[in-house]
Amino acid sequence: MPVRRFTGLSAALGLVVLALAWGFWPRPVMVETEAARQSALQVTVEEEGRTRVKDRYLLHAPVDGYLRRIELEVGDAVEAGEVVALLEPLRPAVLDPRSRAEAEARVAAARAAIDQAGATLRQAEADARLAADEFRRREEMLADGLISRSEFDQARSRMQAADAAVAAATAAQAVARHELEGALARLRHSAAASEGEAPETVIVDAPVAGRVLRLIQESAGVVAAGQPLVEMGDPRRLEVVVEVLSRDAVQIPPGGRVVFERWGGERDLEGRVRTVEPTGFTKVSALGVEEQRVLVVADIDSPPEAWQRLGDGYRVEARFIVWERESVLVVPASALFRRDDGWAVFVVEEGRARLRAVDRGADSGLRTEILEGLAAGDEVVLHPPDELEDGTRVERYGT
Repeated sequence: MPVRRFTGLSAALGLVVLALAWGFWPRPVMVETEAARQSALQVTVEEEGRTRVKDRYLLHAPVDGYLRRIELEVGDAVEAGEVVALLEPLRPAVLDPRSRAEAEARVAAARAAIDQAGATLRQAEADARLAADEFRRREEMLADGLISRSEFDQARSRMQAADAAVAAATAAQAVARHELEGALARLRHSAAASEGEAPETVIVDAPVAGRVLRLIQESAGVVAAGQPLVEMGDPRRLEVVVEVLSRDAVQIPPGGRVVFERWGGERDLEGRVRTVEPTGFTKVSALGVEEQRVLVVADIDSPPEAWQRLGDGYRVEARFIVWERESVLVVPASALFRRDDGWAVFVVEEGRARLRAVDRGADSGLRTEILEGLAAGDEVVLHPPDELEDGTRVERYGT
């Protein structure tokens, strides 16, 4: 009997010891893991932007007068030379000697502007020929493998910019000619109409073909010389203007690739950075923080039929690609943490977390390039908890 009692007590005491040992035995830490893998990686700068017509023309009243109601509507197409607005003279206003002298001076200034526009056009044509020759040379060098794709893209961007400068200079010359016609009209139509005759009118016509973008003065009424009436342009010639932080602007190279997303179409649009403006400005964010911003202007390279529904002032989201590789070793950025003066991750090996120092490269925000310290297939711990140390037993969620 005493032996049986002793055996029972021993068994009960053993069970208590086992229960205590099981209760205090360290349990594995639950972690989420992901394998390092070879993948494409892009480092981008993303900001909202807006479309803008490249060449905008603001038509002004060439003389003081009475504006007839403008019958055009926003979006209407107009041809070069088409009548946009009609001005009747103010009765019984006439040009006094001083006003006539001023009008003659404006005519002289308009003729000088035509000469200046012609010189600018000749200079732009010379620059365009030089850019085209350079592009052909770069194209041959690229075919021979003597230059990089980036240098070729920059040469192409310079050629396109030179062609655009020629188009702008041609349009500016046409505008100057029309400005001269407007100045001459002030002299030709200076006297008030005599009684019994229809009042003479001054025609404000379109300097180039395009569409009406904005009606500034639609209703009939008295207008002053120089008062803006209609804004027009060609919405088929669009550019995208993006305000980026100055610290991001220094990473964006002219000629760099940009992707326009969430603009309303089915597919993203491709583009190229034309210019990063050299001056910044201060803008207050929605949170009330002052930020230094820089304007980046980009051209749309996708075929026009892919974005024909875009117009002036439309919102787009621009993703500037400042760095990209087709295949690099990447891990989620949430797996890395600072350790001493470098970076480290926890790698799961045989059910335990092992501390591993790594060298990191490019970072896209979600994925980070690993230059040294890991191999493809290594499982890293995401969002390592504070209690995780080298050698700690771990268990994956869902296992």
